[in-house]
Amino acid sequence: MRVVIAEDSALLRDGLVQLLELRGVEVAAAVGDPETLLAAVAEHAPDVAVLDIRLPPTQTDEGVRAALRLRAEHPGTGVLLFSQYVETTYAARLLSDPAGFGYLLKERVTDIGEFVGALERIAAGGTALDPEVVAQLFGATRRSTALDTLTPREREVLSLMAEGRTNHAIATAFTVSERAVEKHIANIFTKLDLPPSQSGHRRVLAVLKYLEGARAA
Repeated sequence: MRVVIAEDSALLRDGLVQLLELRGVEVAAAVGDPETLLAAVAEHAPDVAVLDIRLPPTQTDEGVRAALRLRAEHPGTGVLLFSQYVETTYAARLLSDPAGFGYLLKERVTDIGEFVGALERIAAGGTALDPEVVAQLFGATRRSTALDTLTPREREVLSLMAEGRTNHAIATAFTVSERAVEKHIANIFTKLDLPPSQSGHRRVLAVLKYLEGARAA
């Protein structure tokens, strides 16, 4: 897996490069500003671009605006926002298509293995959303009609799917078997009218319906 990184803190940038390379991740470029990042993505065609939100020159939202450009200009590249902050103005637009997208808070990532796992999910077209990000972006708003048919446990499972949790991780969180989780997910797919298909990623489509329902108010 090849990644590029945009982080203006040289100390954090170099540390992240070292940790990822120790895990066998190829870091094609590590830069400190959005324009250099965009050039690096065009040159190296990485699987995932990792961006802080607050980048030069204004240290406000350059990173997330660069992420929007990446999604438009390089749709095959996954995007991971890795920041101390939850930015709501642009992030909801990025989540209009959650495939290959992640948003993690730096202070809540305590295990490099989990971070690499998130990168791998994003590279494969999945999602990796911090639950705090989901809570702040969407809040406790009403669900769509299809989502209203889910049981409380099915909603909990779908919420963890939105965070990018695997079936095994969901089973561990609820102290149940993976087979029980598989049954919940099968029910979710049925209730959300997501039949099997050769091209569709039903897990990503279910997450998209969840996010769409959370935005509806």
